[in-house]
Amino acid sequence: MPSPGKHTHLFGGNTSCVYVEQSNGDSLILDSGTGIAQLGETLLNQSSPIAILLTHNHWDHIQGFPFFKPIYQAGRDITIVVGDVDDEQSKNGILTQMSGSFFPVNYQNLPASITLNTQLALQNTFTINNFSVFTAPLNHPGGGTAYCVNADGKKIAYVTDNELDPPGSVKTTITQWAAFIKDADLLIHDAQFTNDDLPLKHGWGHSTFKQVAELAVQAQVKNLAIISHDPARTDNELLAIEAHLQASYGKHINIECAREGRTFDFAPIKD
Repeated sequence: MPSPGKHTHLFGGNTSCVYVEQSNGDSLILDSGTGIAQLGETLLNQSSPIAILLTHNHWDHIQGFPFFKPIYQAGRDITIVVGDVDDEQSKNGILTQMSGSFFPVNYQNLPASITLNTQLALQNTFTINNFSVFTAPLNHPGGGTAYCVNADGKKIAYVTDNELDPPGSVKTTITQWAAFIKDADLLIHDAQFTNDDLPLKHGWGHSTFKQVAELAVQAQVKNLAIISHDPARTDNELLAIEAHLQASYGKHINIECAREGRTFDFAPIKD
């Protein structure tokens, strides 16, 4: 859930949304949590097609969509790629949350031209908005899809929400994750739990800070940004965790707990 308040001023309290832009202006949006509302303000004056890749349909990843202003622009071209969730009936949840008594504007009355694609995330790889996208199934209750996006000679891996060491059946092993994110310029991965949070929350579909840091080092990624913070985690707690991670793994990788509005600028490879 969103966690605004005096204890989250530094890291922010919105739920998941990441914006990726190429040097030519082509872009992708990863997830549609409450962070997408502020992003929408910056996209209103553009006319380029919008593509949103959803990892899954849990509320914190779709709840910002009704407040994303481009959906109220007549004819605005918006494609939504739905992650491979287990429940076929809920694949359109990002839209149907705007129906009945849930929201005052019905999704069927939105003036934008919205396409919901439930098939692309089932493929190992696809192309959208001139990005090459690779997929892997998340270890998360209800299913979902992780994405590696490639453009301008750079690779960004977006893996949330995901449990690296889940109980029972495993959709993607740690070895497979290491291959999926190998040599990424940036890995964005959730680490909602500390080691002390387990085993009570084992099976909840999230990883520990230690697990994610060790995976990133193993896969030789260049930068690790940890997201999906526990909504009860305060700025001071995250600062302490970040300092510990940097002391433990900083020789091998640039690692941080992601802050709202954080920007990574990767210069494209020139021919």
